[in-house]
Amino acid sequence: MTRVAAIDCGTNSVRLLIADIHQDSLHEVERRMEIVRLGQGVDETGRLAPEALERTFAAMRGYARLIEDHGAVAVRVVATSATRDAANRQDFADGVREIFGVEPEVVTGAEEAELSFTGATGDLVSLSPETGLPTPVGTRPPYLVVDIGGGSTEFVVGSTHAEAALSVDIGCVRLAERHLRGAGDPPSAGAVEAMTADIDDALDRVAEEVPVERALTMVGLAGSVTTVAGMALELDEYNADKIHHSRIPANRAHEISRRLFGMSHSERLAVPVMHPGRADVIGAGALILDRILQRYGFAEVVVSERDILDGIAWGLSKK
Repeated sequence: MTRVAAIDCGTNSVRLLIADIHQDSLHEVERRMEIVRLGQGVDETGRLAPEALERTFAAMRGYARLIEDHGAVAVRVVATSATRDAANRQDFADGVREIFGVEPEVVTGAEEAELSFTGATGDLVSLSPETGLPTPVGTRPPYLVVDIGGGSTEFVVGSTHAEAALSVDIGCVRLAERHLRGAGDPPSAGAVEAMTADIDDALDRVAEEVPVERALTMVGLAGSVTTVAGMALELDEYNADKIHHSRIPANRAHEISRRLFGMSHSERLAVPVMHPGRADVIGAGALILDRILQRYGFAEVVVSERDILDGIAWGLSKK
């Protein structure tokens, strides 16, 4: 058994998974998430803001103490969209090295997609010991795994591994900053229409490069998807066990997306499953999910609480 620590630093949040890995099983010891908004302004300035870096480093220092307390023997820090796009990403790398003693991996969109696929499908498919072929666990492969992040969204098609993938620059933070800033509260219909056009343009590109039509099951992950799932399930509080592997019909996701754009910021904050740091970007994230379901004709999305963090941890076990 190997105890590892995986850190995923995205555009909106920094997350930690400490896990014990033994052969083909992963046992979660600790999972944490903090909204730090590292990607604040990156779409506009091309740089990581000093205050965003400091928020991120403060969260990471807390994670470093947890890693030491739990005795993890290997640490891996992966950074995604916001850091890929930043001219001053060396400032980020220097801070990470000081805190964890390791170099952060600023992964490409394709690498991010592979990690997300590994994490999201690890408990959906197993290989038959008799035939070596994939055996679905309550779902039908091939999968379209969709990871809606803050700065980008990853699309991956595959059965037991990523066979085709693409990362596009539509994420809940990026689109909210681009279209919702100054658009009113609730936002104007024109702002929502402009955001929808951005999303649809990206989905046209995905359809050209990734064979989404092969997928029989859509798997959605990350905070926008799990928040929409919590709302669809009408939970009184966020409950990862109930959200994991829930199935949200496309018409329900559409209804929630429409409802979120009709709510004020304070009304979104009052939603029981809403993380306070997500209230200003959840409308954009929900709209991305809604447009994907509509564009590609999926009747539902299977929601996963397992994601890129789990993929990072699995990768550590193989090093």
